[in-house]
Amino acid sequence: MRLNSFPFAMSPHHQPRRTDTQENEYQRLLREVFEERICFNKLLGLQVLSLQHDAPRLGFAMRRELIGSYSHGRLHGGVISAVLDTIGGLAVTVAIGEKFNNESAEQVVHRFARIGTIDLRVDYLRPGVGDRFEATAQVTRLGGRIASTQMSLLDQEGLVIATGAAAYVVS
Repeated sequence: MRLNSFPFAMSPHHQPRRTDTQENEYQRLLREVFEERICFNKLLGLQVLSLQHDAPRLGFAMRRELIGSYSHGRLHGGVISAVLDTIGGLAVTVAIGEKFNNESAEQVVHRFARIGTIDLRVDYLRPGVGDRFEATAQVTRLGGRIASTQMSLLDQEGLVIATGAAAYVVS
């Protein structure tokens, strides 16, 4: 489902949005990039749960390799940080895709090569314990050169275990 109320959407006098077929191809390509092509995301086991423009979501299962505190079975802080950074980057990617919603999947994906983290802050609120985790993010600003995001990582009970804020270069 495509929503036209996205705050970064282009005005109606611009070219029309991607067709449903083009949008499906765009979303398929985004999933492939974030789940398969980015090897570190694949190593973490990240799965795209939603590409909804106002709150994209990633999920992953706890595995032995992700434990930081072996005596307590807690998720490693570096994993938490990496997941928050990744969901922030995905949120920026989705926002750019919506901003340039008249471009083909290949054209928009070409823009993603320019995205890079320039600042990341993580607040660890609770131990990362559980079988599954979910991350979500919102873009708070999408400028011509810099984008800002707010991110959250939740455990399987829906409790926030960490929050983050990040800035990304987008040009």
